Amino acid sequence: MATSTTGSTLLQPLSNAVRLPIDQVNFVVCQLFALLAAVWFRTYLHSSKASPFIRHVVATLLGLYLALFCFGWYALHFVIQSGISYYIMIIIGVENMHKYCFVFALGYLTVCQISRVYIFDYGQYSADFSGPMMIITQKITSLAYEIHDGMFRKDEELTVSQRCLAVRRMPSLLEYLSYNCNFMGILAGPLCSYKDYITFIEGRSYQPTQSEANGKEEIKYEQTDPSPNTAVAQKLIVCGLSLLFHMTVSKTLPVEYNIDDHFRATASLPTRIIYLYLSLMAARPKYYFAWTLADAINNAAGFGFRGYDKNGVSHWDLISNLRILQIEFSTSFKMFLDNWNIQTALWLKRVCYERASFSPTIQTFILSAIWHGVYPGYYLTFLTGVLMTLAARTVRKTIRHYFIVSPATKLCYDIMTWMTTQVAISYTVVPFVLLSVKPSIKFYSSWYFCLHIICIFLFLIFTTKRTKKGSNEQEGIQSSWSKKQEEESIRGHNFCTTNNFNQKQETTCRNTTTKQ
Repeated sequence: MATSTTGSTLLQPLSNAVRLPIDQVNFVVCQLFALLAAVWFRTYLHSSKASPFIRHVVATLLGLYLALFCFGWYALHFVIQSGISYYIMIIIGVENMHKYCFVFALGYLTVCQISRVYIFDYGQYSADFSGPMMIITQKITSLAYEIHDGMFRKDEELTVSQRCLAVRRMPSLLEYLSYNCNFMGILAGPLCSYKDYITFIEGRSYQPTQSEANGKEEIKYEQTDPSPNTAVAQKLIVCGLSLLFHMTVSKTLPVEYNIDDHFRATASLPTRIIYLYLSLMAARPKYYFAWTLADAINNAAGFGFRGYDKNGVSHWDLISNLRILQIEFSTSFKMFLDNWNIQTALWLKRVCYERASFSPTIQTFILSAIWHGVYPGYYLTFLTGVLMTLAARTVRKTIRHYFIVSPATKLCYDIMTWMTTQVAISYTVVPFVLLSVKPSIKFYSSWYFCLHIICIFLFLIFTTKRTKKGSNEQEGIQSSWSKKQEEESIRGHNFCTTNNFNQKQETTCRNTTTKQ
C-alpha cells in the first residue's frame, strides 16, 4: 500500500506486504527499534556505568535519528521549535518567559498543523510530524512554567504539586534537547516532568510515598530501582492484544457507518445506540497500542518507576498515559477523562486549569482543542465536551447522595451512570473521528442534537434549583443571625438598665429576660 511520505522508503516492501501506509510502518518499526535501544541503554549505559553527559548525548542523537527516519527533513521542526524556545527562556528571563514560551510553542505547532491539513491530504490518518510536535509543545510549556515557579514565585504562592515540580536552575542546552527529543518519547511521548527525567538520567532513584491527606508534600527516599522486565512484558502483551483487536474487529465497525443513510433509515434507536457505542469502543485500541508501547519503551530504559506500595510491590506507572479498565468501565465523564491520555490531562491542569483567572473548564477545553489541531471536528468535540462536563458535574452534585445510602441502590446507580457515560462519550467524540464539519453536523442532526439539548436543560434546571436552595439557606442563616443579634441586644439593654438599680432589681430583670 504505497503512500507519500517525507521519511524513509526503506520499508516500502513491508508496507506493501502488510497493506499499511509506509509512514505507519515506519512509526511501528521505529518504536520497536526504540524498545531494543531502551534495553541496551539500561544495560550498557546505566547511570552507574555512564555519566549523565553521555546518557544525554546518546538519548538525544538516537531520538533525532528516529525522527529523521520517520519524517525526513520535517524533523528539523523539532530542533527549531526547541532551539527558539530555549533562546526565549534565556533572553526573556524567569518572570515572563513562561508566557512567551507558551505563545510561541503553541503558535508554532498551530502553524505546522495548518500546513499539514491544507498542504497534505485532508483527513489522512497517519503518523505525521505534528504528532511529536504536540508532545514537544507540552514539554516546552511545562518546563517554562516549572522554571517560573521555581526561580521567580515564592514557595507560599505555589500549590503542593507546583512546589514539587518546580525547577530551581536553568537547564543547559543539552539537557533541554535531551528532555524534548530523547529516543524514548520523541515519537509518541508520553509527557513527563523535567525533574523526573533528570532524576532518571542522573540515576537518583527514589521511592515516593503516598500523598498525605492533609496535603503535605510527598517525601522521597533514596531507593534502588527494580527490574522493569515484568512491567514491560505485561505492557507488550496489552500492545499485542490491542493491535490484534484493531487489525480485526475495529475494521468491521467503522465510525463512519453511524452517518450511513441506509443505516439511519432502517436501524431502530436501540440498534443505533449499541452500534454507536461499539464503533467508538473499537476506535480506541489503536491509542491503547501506541501509548502502551511508548510506556513500555520508557520502562525498558529504566524510566517510569513510581515506587513501592505498602506491600512492597513495584509500580512502573509514573508516566503511564491510560488505564484501560477504568476507561471502559468509567461511571462518569470525569472518570473517563482522568484515565484517558493522563499526561495530557495533567498538562492541561498544570498550565491552564490551575492558573485560569475565570472559567477554567471552558479555557481548558479550548486549549485542548487548539493543541489537538485545526480540524473542525476537534472543536465540535471539545465544545460538546464542555456541555457534557458542566451538566454531568451539576447532576452528580445534586442527586448522587440519594443513591449511595445502600449497596443495592449504589449498584443500580453505577450501572445507570456507566451506560449513560459510555453513550455520552461516544456521542461526544464522533466529530473527533470524522474530522470535517459536514459529516459531524450530519451525525448530530441525525440525533436531533438530543444530548446537547438534554445537557443544557439539565444544567439550567439543577443549577437553578441549587441556586434557590443556596439562597433559601442563606436567607435562613441571615434571619436566624438577625434574630439572635436582636435578642442579644435586648439582653444587653436590660442588663445596662438594671445597673442603675439595686442588686435585687438587677436579678429580677435578668430572670425576666431569661423567661422571655
